[in-house]
Order: sequence, then structure tokens, then C-alpha cells
Amino acid sequence: MLKQKHLLGLEGYPAQDIKTIIDTAFSFREVLDRPIKKVPSLQGKTIVNLFFENSTRTRISFELAQKRLSADTVNFSASTSSLKKGESFKDTAQNIEAMKIDAVVMRHPDPGAPLHLTKHVDAVVINAGDGKHEHPTQAILDMMSLQEVFGKIKGLNVALVGDISHSRVALSNIYGLTALGANVTVCGPPTLIPPHIETLGVKVSHDLDAVFEWADALNILRIQMERMGVGLFPSVREYRNLFGVNTERLDRHGKELIIMHPGPMNRGIEIDSAVADSKQAIILDQVLNGVASRMAILYLLLGGKAEE
Repeated sequence: MLKQKHLLGLEGYPAQDIKTIIDTAFSFREVLDRPIKKVPSLQGKTIVNLFFENSTRTRISFELAQKRLSADTVNFSASTSSLKKGESFKDTAQNIEAMKIDAVVMRHPDPGAPLHLTKHVDAVVINAGDGKHEHPTQAILDMMSLQEVFGKIKGLNVALVGDISHSRVALSNIYGLTALGANVTVCGPPTLIPPHIETLGVKVSHDLDAVFEWADALNILRIQMERMGVGLFPSVREYRNLFGVNTERLDRHGKELIIMHPGPMNRGIEIDSAVADSKQAIILDQVLNGVASRMAILYLLLGGKAEE
């Protein structure tokens, strides 16, 4: 079992616990390859998906993981909830607590909201993304996907490319990858890389071609137009020329780089369709590993029964 009751972020999270989650996820990955993709591990457990921000992929992935484990699932969307009628966050939390929920999967636009929820409920809380802070389950599935390809994380050269400043995926990946001994470089325009990020144990580059020569894998991050102000880079065309991952750049370097993307993709901006759909891309493997890794997280945090 894991040392911590909740999964709120990977900052300071025990490396051994990350390894345990990934190892458990591989056993659940085998379940997903069977004709009947269901186990009774969390039968009788009730999990609420509490989403204050829209997210199709993450919510469906969690919901599928819960159903594959035979848990009872309740979906709560803030856009149609009592919060619209003036109910407070605390009231919502207390109502969830009164319903005897075993776990809450929470996405919220405010950093720290899942931590705040732990003060009001006794249930296990899993952070499915809180503002620009962290997205720990995405980082875990990314690391699982890397381990699936390379057989290890330690010593890998992994580059995070793109909008680092607005990316909770980047922050969780940095914490997780460095904890497991990978070498991490962040690459993007100076305006999209936070100051002093080197203090987290990463290197900074503004030269994508140099990063191509160095890296074993690229995790390409979406340009988050909705989170940024104007003027952080001159134009989409210039961004694509300097930091877009395209077939010309791949061919020029002639390397078998592994290409990742947490989605949703801006095809034609940070990644070209030909690259996203190429054999070097493991983007669809990430999606499947997302279900397996979220199954592992739920199973380990909720003390699920071992499979018969």
C-alpha cells in the first residue's frame, strides 16, 4: 500500500510509491487486454468524480478505470450543480461526506482545491488537475508509457517541450521524472518558461534542435491559449517554426525519438499530424495506460481486494 492517504501531487511524493503505482498499473494493463476487462477489486466502493472544470479525456479515463474495478461511480459536474445556485464549496463537500463516499476524484481551476477538500471530507482525494498546479495522474501515466518503451526511467533523457508556464502536466512530470532519476530538460520560448525552474532540478533550453540531439523522448505540451495573456509569442507561425515538432525536423536529425503528448493536441501548431500519427508517437498508448494507471491508483488508495 501507499504511504500517503491521498494523491494531491507528485511534489515530495515518495519515489517508491510512484514505482509501486507503475508496477501495479502494468498488472492492470494485462486486465485491459483480456476479453472481459473487469475485476471485482473495488466492488462496494463508491467514487465521485467532482469536476469543476470541463475535461472529457480525464473524466472518461477515471470513469472507465472505476468501472473496470467494479466500483460504483457518481459524476458531479459543477456546471449543472447546486454551486450555480450559490451553494458553497464547503456545503458541497459536506454533502459528499454525508453520502458515505469512499473517494473523490477532483478537477478544479484553483490551485490547492483538492488539498482544501481533504480538510472537509474523510474520503480519499485524488487530484485530477488543479489550475496551473499539478496533474499527478497524467504524469504517472506518462512515466508508465516511458517505462513500457525503454524498460526504465532512471537515466532517460526526457524533454518537455512547449508551454511550461501554464502546464500542470509539466510540473507533475518534473517532480515524478526527477524523483525516479530521469534527466529532464524544458524547452520553449523564454516567455513560456517560469523563472527559476532550474531549482527543480531541470535544465532549460530555447533550442529545439539541440534538444532533439540530446533527448530519448519528447513530451510535447499544448499551447494553452485560454490560460495565457496576449503577446507571449509573436505568432502561431513563428512558434511552429521554432518549437513545432514536424517531420522535417525529425528527418533532419534522423533519430528514433519517442513522441508523447498529453492531449488535446493543437495539430499543426506544437505537433504536426504526420508526427502525431507516426510509429514514433506513443500517444494512443498513453491513453490506454491512463486507464491502467488510474486503476492502480484507485486500487492502492482504496485498499482493493486482490484479484481471485
